[in-house]
Amino acid sequence: MNVKCVLCDTVEDIDSQSLEAKRLRNRRIHMYLCDECDQRIGKKTKQRHATGNFKLYEERKKKDSLI
Repeated sequence: MNVKCVLCDTVEDIDSQSLEAKRLRNRRIHMYLCDECDQRIGKKTKQRHATGNFKLYEERKKKDSLI
C-alpha cells in the first residue's frame, strides 16, 4: 500500500496487511507520518512540555442532573 506523509509529502510503501494500513483504510481521519516527521514532532513536543508552557486542553463535559 502506498501512503503519503501529510507533512513532507514523501510517498512510502507499507505492508497492506499491517495494522497501520488497516487503520488508514477503515478510519479516514487517521493520518500517516513518516518516521522522520514522527520522531521530529515527538522530540519538539517533549521539548515544549519540558518548558512548562505546554497545556493540554480537555473538553468540558456537561453534568447530567438525572444521574
